[in-house]
Amino acid sequence: MFTGFVAVQLARDGRVDPASLAYPAGVVLIFVVLHLVLRYLLPAADPLLLPLTAGLTFTGLVMIYRLNAGLAFEQLIWITVGAVSFVLVVLLLRNYEMLADYKYTLGLAALVLLASTMFLGKEVNGARLWLQIGPLHFQPSELAKVLLVIFLAAFFAEKHEVLSISTHRVWGIPMPEIKYFGPLMLMWGVSILMMIYQKDLGSSLLFFGIFIAMLYAATGRKTYVLVGLALFFLGAFLCYLVFFHVEVRVTTWLHPFNPATIEGRSYQISQSLFALSSGGISGSGLGLGYPQFIPSVTTDFIFSAVGEELGLLGAAGLVIMYILYVARGIKVALLQRDDFGKLLAVGLTSIIALQSFLIMGGVTRLIPLTGITLPFVSYGGSSLLANFILLALLLVLSHRGATTNVDSIREAGRR
Repeated sequence: MFTGFVAVQLARDGRVDPASLAYPAGVVLIFVVLHLVLRYLLPAADPLLLPLTAGLTFTGLVMIYRLNAGLAFEQLIWITVGAVSFVLVVLLLRNYEMLADYKYTLGLAALVLLASTMFLGKEVNGARLWLQIGPLHFQPSELAKVLLVIFLAAFFAEKHEVLSISTHRVWGIPMPEIKYFGPLMLMWGVSILMMIYQKDLGSSLLFFGIFIAMLYAATGRKTYVLVGLALFFLGAFLCYLVFFHVEVRVTTWLHPFNPATIEGRSYQISQSLFALSSGGISGSGLGLGYPQFIPSVTTDFIFSAVGEELGLLGAAGLVIMYILYVARGIKVALLQRDDFGKLLAVGLTSIIALQSFLIMGGVTRLIPLTGITLPFVSYGGSSLLANFILLALLLVLSHRGATTNVDSIREAGRR
């Protein structure tokens, strides 16, 4: 990380300002403190999740500093706030089972947070995702996704047996009673409303994808996945036909280099593709590219900046870190001996998996551009705060799973 800051300053100013090294020093200190907290409070927690988080956070801060030094200072403040939240979660929620007792309260809070931007939200870059309180901007959906996962984990842990039972056949396919499709229809409706009123395809797809992943983990029924995907694509197609902002996202995805739109609606995605192509294998070097031509480069398009200045190797490094993150999250889920803990780990891991896929797929034109943040890397206070809470919960779960299994083995040995 220190090397990254030095490289940026040498490329930009031709000299190194020792005061600027306070940025990497501060982040290193924060993660050292978090490591010590884990070793003391959760000694059996997964040993890779925190280092992976550090690697992603370091990469993000270096890129943000390269793009906008002022935003890098704000990012450092939010990393500190996220670290404090991490410690509080570890201290207060080591008995995570208590969260299941408040599942409906937390679910209602998630829906209120999501609905708040539909009525009180401020529109930024065409999407109504933000609440403004004085000088502070907050994205409620970031915290809502964690609350929603807790609710769904508790709900599915309680209802997974009835959701798994097949009592009817439709076209020869075994299916449960129609009334048990209620949660699926509710989440479909919420995701479509988000697409319509918040004008945000990314959050809509993220929330519905998390729901489908957790429902499949709870029931093992492919029917739910197929029906859910069919419903979402049907809703998205209808929105494409009816709502202009959805049509724009799709047409700019299909035709990013259209001469009629390349300097307007498709400017972002076309500049992203130019940046990635100019990066080549090893990149132009930190501070030597032109990622500033991409609008929203510190948030939605930071992966494109990485691809331009660190090249395919740097971009692939980020992808590998996210793959490892998801793999460790799945391992945490497999270690859990209770349904709630297992589903909670699956849901939290799904957030990282889907969010990183959606944004990296969007800026590389694999899928339509969704406009959400890259976890731990993009600039954004509410995103960092929610992700540090997510990380703390995963580590609490991993510690519990590891210690519970060890205790079970010892108990079996005594017998």
